[in-house]
Amino acid sequence: MQLAPGVHRLGDDRVAFLLVVVDDGITLVDAGLPGHRRDLRRALRELGRSEADVRGIVLTHGDSDHIGFAEALRTERGVPVYVHTADARRTRGDDAPPPTARPAWRLPAALAFVATAIAKGGRTRRVGEVREVVDGDVLPLPGSPVVVGMPGHSPGSIAVHLPAHRVVAVGDALTTRHVLTGHAHPQLAPFTDDLAAAEASLDRLAAIDADVVVPGHGPAWLGTPRDLVAAVRA
Repeated sequence: MQLAPGVHRLGDDRVAFLLVVVDDGITLVDAGLPGHRRDLRRALRELGRSEADVRGIVLTHGDSDHIGFAEALRTERGVPVYVHTADARRTRGDDAPPPTARPAWRLPAALAFVATAIAKGGRTRRVGEVREVVDGDVLPLPGSPVVVGMPGHSPGSIAVHLPAHRVVAVGDALTTRHVLTGHAHPQLAPFTDDLAAAEASLDRLAAIDADVVVPGHGPAWLGTPRDLVAAVRA
């Protein structure tokens, strides 16, 4: 799905990641599940590009359904993987996510998410080496992604702002469709480490000037971050 010129969402409403395509190369925002690499290759072929054009992967955080094929591209293609300093240990597998409150769930939605995990699954490999970033960094990658710190879902959760494309990817800082209940409205994501911090981070998202907001789970929001934050808080 093309969200803006040069910005494509791959995956689906259950698990999604971004492909940012410019003349001098490609940036990925997140890496889905391991099996999503097939979707990546298919999309690249359709665009007349290949994995050799990928210059870097920017992770919104270090959870397994966002780092899927990142280590494969790093080791096989030399693609650098960027993640916030506060999530570096989680991404490498040095630290496990802390326990969180058990989220609500409904059987049809939960089964659909499990089906996606199986279909796009395989062994998720932790990322052996990462390049650490912090809030405010402008990365030397196609699209010049800007790091916006969004702690809460995890300590190092970030939004990735693509100013030239007027798109911002938010990972699990929020969701527009709960993966376990199917409730289709803007809300904080399940399995969040610190709900109070995640809610406070929404102020940072609301200040971003963009026309499209892309969560890691749920449909893209075709509107401003400010309006999306208002919908979460309504």
